[in-house]
Amino acid sequence: MSVITRWMDRVLYPDHADNWDDTAFRGLILSELKPEMHVLDVGAGAGIVTQLNFHGRVARICGLDPDERVTTNPNLDEGRVGFAEKIPWEDESFDLAFSDNVLEHLENPKAVFKEVARVLKPGGRLLVKTTNKRHYMPVIARLTPHGFHKFYNSLRGRDPEDTFPTTYRVNTGEDMHRCARASGLEVTEVKLIEGRPEYLRLTAATYLAGFAFERVVNRFEVLAPYRIVLMATMAKA
Repeated sequence: MSVITRWMDRVLYPDHADNWDDTAFRGLILSELKPEMHVLDVGAGAGIVTQLNFHGRVARICGLDPDERVTTNPNLDEGRVGFAEKIPWEDESFDLAFSDNVLEHLENPKAVFKEVARVLKPGGRLLVKTTNKRHYMPVIARLTPHGFHKFYNSLRGRDPEDTFPTTYRVNTGEDMHRCARASGLEVTEVKLIEGRPEYLRLTAATYLAGFAFERVVNRFEVLAPYRIVLMATMAKA
């Protein structure tokens, strides 16, 4: 990251730390957590997102991911390797499930939602954070090959091996409502937020373009459907 980018961070977004979106999602999860809960992290990975560490705050926290590093994830009491289309726990095992930056990668989101509903107790909650596909970033992503995504993220200092193919099949509020209804879940809240333009912080010119976009979509509520971060709360009937 260049000196000018860091300077622009301080001037334009003094209240935005790195992973500001995960911090916002952490706040949503904490608002639902209770000490006696059994919790499932769908797509837990290696545990590199420190904002999603709730170990010790609940009775039990489990995680699922196709990445074998999930078994050594320090944020979990138990990590299992697998895909969310077939969750390897018994019916009604969890009070709450959450998923961070996973929905945009799903080939069959309806199957995943059905599996999450199966392992949730009656009245259980699913909390998700994902990318809104109407934002300019996923629009560009859908028009470019996966190799370009890995290259671009490497310029941003991200390990290309942590860049996964995207599908954006359940990445608007409307898509989420339809998929949830067909899966035994009900969407109770959807929130869209726009913050520091993370993907445009490579140069001063791109940063300013992202800053202008952020100011416009946050100023006018009619443009809220074009904000980047989509967070939703769902309940099992």
